[in-house]
Amino acid sequence: MSASVSPDAREARVNLGLQQLWYPVLASWQLGREPRGIQRLGQHIAVWRDDAGGVRAIEDRCPHRGARLSMGCSRGDKLACWYHGVEVDAGGVVTDVPATDQSAMRGKKILRSYRAEEAHGAIFLWFGEGEPPPLRLPEQLTSDEFSGFLCTAVWRCNYRYAHDNLMDLMHGAYLHAVSHSMSGGEKQARMEVADTPDGFLFRKTDQADLNFDWVEFLDLDAHWMRTTVPYGPEAGPGGPFWIVGNVVPIDEETCQVFFWRLRRVTGWQRAAWRFLYRTRLELKHWNVLEQDREVLEGLVPAARQHETLYSHDAGLVRLRRFLNQAATRELEKIP
Repeated sequence: MSASVSPDAREARVNLGLQQLWYPVLASWQLGREPRGIQRLGQHIAVWRDDAGGVRAIEDRCPHRGARLSMGCSRGDKLACWYHGVEVDAGGVVTDVPATDQSAMRGKKILRSYRAEEAHGAIFLWFGEGEPPPLRLPEQLTSDEFSGFLCTAVWRCNYRYAHDNLMDLMHGAYLHAVSHSMSGGEKQARMEVADTPDGFLFRKTDQADLNFDWVEFLDLDAHWMRTTVPYGPEAGPGGPFWIVGNVVPIDEETCQVFFWRLRRVTGWQRAAWRFLYRTRLELKHWNVLEQDREVLEGLVPAARQHETLYSHDAGLVRLRRFLNQAATRELEKIP
């Protein structure tokens, strides 16, 4: 660790979320025509759609008296504060102070603005400084060969516990033992970690395609995890069931999880899969997620500080080390 970055500062940065990243912050359907105030990475943000339907995002604070701009109204690429009508554009610049013609605020960039992208049913914001890199998505979200659904929910736990849960291969055989797709396989396994071009793979070495048997972490200027779970013939066409996940911190005690549920299907099989999912599988998948949520929300206070890890936890240890190193690099660049 860098001598210039204290352990407490690094822990605080990781705990609230690394900032040089793209994060999904809302499902597309969660943002209509009215502005919406959200909190992500502990930051209060006003999000709205302009006249063309594009997504805009700025700091949710009127520079006049501190009212929430998200309580005001959208005027195309601007928000007008409900309190006194002050207008701020999508770049964080005050464009009008209608109550007076002598305000020094007019024409100044006062608020932070966020680059926004909308892709595959979700709204993403860039939380870093400077010009962001292009938003990159895993193949399963860009290929026409895949069809899926976005599931999102708010969990009352730190986002790192949701990350750890995705890196915990053995919980499928226990917590989800009665699941329609995770009831097979052994209750013991050997594990290994292997590097990949964009991250690392954590997998069982003595079992494959029977349960939740592997997970991959992807660092694509956003932190993704993806895996598959097996599906039998009764689940229809499309091969294994893919899960592509991303987690955004809301604050230190809450996060929002995003899970895309996908299968490789085209033509008539795509229609069959989508019908089957809506009519028979969606509720079962929600039940699995609810099991995860209940366990993570019920962890004892400061659970991470009282762990006794063993070999099956090599994946989450690798991920924690990666996040700590990334946090140190971010903090070293702060003047």
